[in-house]
Amino acid sequence: MKPTALTIKILGSGTCVPSLERRSCSVFVETNQAKLLFDIGPGVMIRLLETGASIFDVSHIFLSHFHPDHCAELVPFLFATKYPDDSKRKKTLSLIAGAGFKLFYKNLQRAWGDWMEPAPGFVEIIEVDNQGFDGRPFDGFTLKSAPVRHREESVAFKISHPSGKSMVYSGDTDISENLVRLSKNADILICESALPDGLKVDGHLTPSLAGEMASRAGVKTLVLTHLYPECDRVDIKKEAQKTWDGPIIIAKDLMELAL
Repeated sequence: MKPTALTIKILGSGTCVPSLERRSCSVFVETNQAKLLFDIGPGVMIRLLETGASIFDVSHIFLSHFHPDHCAELVPFLFATKYPDDSKRKKTLSLIAGAGFKLFYKNLQRAWGDWMEPAPGFVEIIEVDNQGFDGRPFDGFTLKSAPVRHREESVAFKISHPSGKSMVYSGDTDISENLVRLSKNADILICESALPDGLKVDGHLTPSLAGEMASRAGVKTLVLTHLYPECDRVDIKKEAQKTWDGPIIIAKDLMELAL
């Protein structure tokens, strides 16, 4: 049996709408060297604990954009790392987000002071400019990113393992040529599909549009996430199949995938 390159856990498959079944959209990815958290909205830390991981295990946090349902639990996360127990953070935590992130972080510091930083030098701020990253190496993975159509700072991320396996996290986006290019031949595209086809809103995809992105990119598996309650009332898999004939997974909280 081949060793797992990437273990992917859906921490949250929902939105800003409170739900007992779906927490805010978030994904936890484990490699041998790194543990990566994509978005951290309300309820994500609890879901992380439910997977058996600790907040101190997380080595990188990626924010797709600055809407509260994608980043509001960052402050409690950093505050919790100050708790003086035996497993407290011993390595630098990298925080990675799009244009304006350094200012965004400074404004959080103005509001919360040193309560949100575990110790001097323990947080590294990495801001992705509007050109994105085209293959930046980290310990255990390579990062690519690209701006997508939602907010000015919105960015999608692609993680590639040395084995060749790769995963893309779209964040919130509308139809995006950048997302298609970034996702080219990825093993898994975790793609927002906020509302059913008949309820399309600006800045978000629907199942058939997510299918179109996956089809054009030639990904191997499409995972639909960031699902508003309306998505649970229709067959969104069938809608996605209008434009995509590959494997489709409807994200659920605590679902686990492996590459």
